[in-house]
Amino acid sequence: MSKISMPVSNDFCPQCLYLYGTYKENGEPNYGLFCWATYCWDEGLKFVACIGQDKLTRDRIRAEGVFSASVVSEALLPAADFCGTHPGYEFDKSEKIESEDGAVLHVPVPKASPWTFELQVDKTLHLDDSEIYICSIKNVLAEECLAGESDFEERLRQAAPVISVSTKYFPVRPVSLGDWGSLG
Repeated sequence: MSKISMPVSNDFCPQCLYLYGTYKENGEPNYGLFCWATYCWDEGLKFVACIGQDKLTRDRIRAEGVFSASVVSEALLPAADFCGTHPGYEFDKSEKIESEDGAVLHVPVPKASPWTFELQVDKTLHLDDSEIYICSIKNVLAEECLAGESDFEERLRQAAPVISVSTKYFPVRPVSLGDWGSLG
């Protein structure tokens, strides 16, 4: 099979979708839809988030140093898509997603998300037009059905997370290809 050079894109770079939640200055919840997220290890598991360009979510993270990152499920996707395509500076998103306060940090948490991280920013890396936040995970809020040692594929089906590839949304349909170290 021959290879050719292609333009730079995020094709074939699947990313989990998250709603980042912050409180506006007036106390109303605000959410932005993001997928530039990953994890790292630095004296414990850390959440790494990148936000580019001016956004109300980024302004509020800068001001407060805390935010929530909630997994977007298939059921939550329509509201999340609205939050991702309507700027917080111009639209009130607080009525689109029913929220509650975090259990450990003062951050909004979407009631419909199956899994939410409550995050405190430890370090910020400033790029030309973006910021990367390396965050301590202060708490994980999860639906009860996702706790425990039950079959992971079943728990993944129940959470029904959505991923983004290129400019499209896709469901996760878990079919295990094997465990780490079992394929070689």
